[in-house]
Amino acid sequence: MKIGNIELGEHPLFLAPMEDVTDIGFRLLCKRYGAAMVYTEFVSAEALVRNVNSTVKKLTISDEERPVGIQIYGRDVASMVEAARIVEQAHPDVIDLNFGCPVKKVAGKGAGAGMLQNVPLLLEITREVVKAVNVPVTVKTRLGWNHEQLIITQLAEQLQDCGIQALTIHGRTRSQMYTGDADWTLIGEVKRNPRIHIPIIGNGDIRSLSDADAAFERYGVDGVMIGRATFGCPWIFSRRELSLDEKIAVLKEQLRINVERIDEYRGILHTRRHLAASPVFKGIPDFRQTRIAMLRATKVDELLDIIDQAHERLKSLA
Repeated sequence: MKIGNIELGEHPLFLAPMEDVTDIGFRLLCKRYGAAMVYTEFVSAEALVRNVNSTVKKLTISDEERPVGIQIYGRDVASMVEAARIVEQAHPDVIDLNFGCPVKKVAGKGAGAGMLQNVPLLLEITREVVKAVNVPVTVKTRLGWNHEQLIITQLAEQLQDCGIQALTIHGRTRSQMYTGDADWTLIGEVKRNPRIHIPIIGNGDIRSLSDADAAFERYGVDGVMIGRATFGCPWIFSRRELSLDEKIAVLKEQLRINVERIDEYRGILHTRRHLAASPVFKGIPDFRQTRIAMLRATKVDELLDIIDQAHERLKSLA
């Protein structure tokens, strides 16, 4: 599979862009364990244009994580075009347009999946961004706004005509948010459309490599994107099964990377949600108390001690 001139290999796996999740430390670990492409946290076009410092910092990428995409969202042609030009200066491998985020603070204001209610504007933004930059432009979206408006098969062709070089489809509508099951049948229909020649990447309910393999086989997609199942599990992309000790070491490394990259307090904030969600600890009886302790920790030594105690409990249960 290729996006523009970027060679991604056969059956590539992608790390989904996720707010407060896909910071650079986590992206580097996912890359190490087999992610073919990673994405930054999504970036508000308007905040970027206004030069909001916390937003600008999200554009920081490393050569070690390439190929890497930066995703932007917005509801206005001019701000999306200007934001794309700003993003281009950070030298990402692709610029991805977010037309799929379902959360109220984004979609409720007409951006993200909210754009699915204004397809002419969505297409205008896409055309103008493609014209404005020299890096490949891709799109991530959903099946439609709700089950009465499943527009993805037609929308995929329209987006392709705008000049995008790959399309990621999450198999839910906006009204579903993250509930129910992802429906991959329409993703497969888009892929089988003989008029579609850009890569189609499927997303939704991929919880393991076996799920990804099944999606490739059943629906013929070019790539598979993994989102929530990566929380506290950057090794999900690996074909090699890591030992418990190795997994604990990876989680500690993620903490160290984030603390060194930012500072102790915010580095812990970036890491502890991964720890609390990690499948590593799910075998601990009454893990709820340990999870609460992780989410309350404010010092590195305190958090490392909680991890070590959990590690010992897991070893005693083995």
